[in-house]
Amino acid sequence: MKILAYHVQGYEEKAFKKWSEENGVQVDLEYGLITPESIEKAKDYDGITTQQVIPVKDEEIFKKMKEFGLTQIASRTAGVDMFDLKTAREYGISITNVPRYSPNAIAELAVTHAMTLLRNIGHIRSAQFKGDFTWNKDLISKEIRSCTVGIVGTGRIGLTAATLFKGLGAKVIGFDEFRNPGAEGILEYRDTIEALLEEADVVSLHLPLTDGTHHIINKDRIKHMKDHAILVNTGRGGLVNIDDVVEALETGKLKGAALDVLECETLYVNQKIDPKKIEGTVVETLMSMDNVVLTGHFAFFTETAVDNMVSTALDNLKVEIETGKVQNCMNA
Repeated sequence: MKILAYHVQGYEEKAFKKWSEENGVQVDLEYGLITPESIEKAKDYDGITTQQVIPVKDEEIFKKMKEFGLTQIASRTAGVDMFDLKTAREYGISITNVPRYSPNAIAELAVTHAMTLLRNIGHIRSAQFKGDFTWNKDLISKEIRSCTVGIVGTGRIGLTAATLFKGLGAKVIGFDEFRNPGAEGILEYRDTIEALLEEADVVSLHLPLTDGTHHIINKDRIKHMKDHAILVNTGRGGLVNIDDVVEALETGKLKGAALDVLECETLYVNQKIDPKKIEGTVVETLMSMDNVVLTGHFAFFTETAVDNMVSTALDNLKVEIETGKVQNCMNA
């Protein structure tokens, strides 16, 4: 059995080596993206995996995979919106994902970002760079134990975030169309997202991106949010209409926004770019704002999570190669 791993990052190499040795399977590392040209390198392999935000939607990729007898792309991610799922299926290609990896990785960054905004760290740093170290009345902050935190999406990650916020003393409320039985004693559910938004000082998003959740936070929903509330998104960029959020930040409706993900993140995520590339974009606008914490899809980026993502993706391939069964398929 031979597996080719595309777009391997330096931080993944240790996890690939560990899995290869434990499973007795040859895994060769390719540092480039999957493209119509690079897919030729997979000709003599039994399976391929990748981790990339750059789209894999060119029909030629799937056509060549079928010619090579390859039947799966194992994505080392939870989300798979970077793939053309329909075209892949038409060529008999399964797109698999990593549905479960360290929920603490995402949840801990959500809490970190929320606390950064609550304590006005961006404003404090900006003032200090100008030589102003005074205890300005505008910089006084709330303690988390005096806040209500609203968790939108109460699956494994959302519930982990809720547990962490509750541990810090916050009142935690939640909204999800599918209520989690494990949430009892951790959060109180609200019947609508609007009811949650009207009550929460901090709103943290932990939803998958679907047609139903696309731009779930928009101008109309922001009207329901408390004045000077904080929005945290460590889920998917498409959950938020970012132009509406920027407007709410500029008018002072929102106190701050912590954004690990953006719809336009393929401009910059995991890349070294010329700053001119983001001139005139919403990314430049957000980076200029003291009440915004912007990170480039770093929420998953812990040793534990990376190991889980690599091993699960490779397990997905190994199971199909050995048994013909596909697990964690996203385009069945």
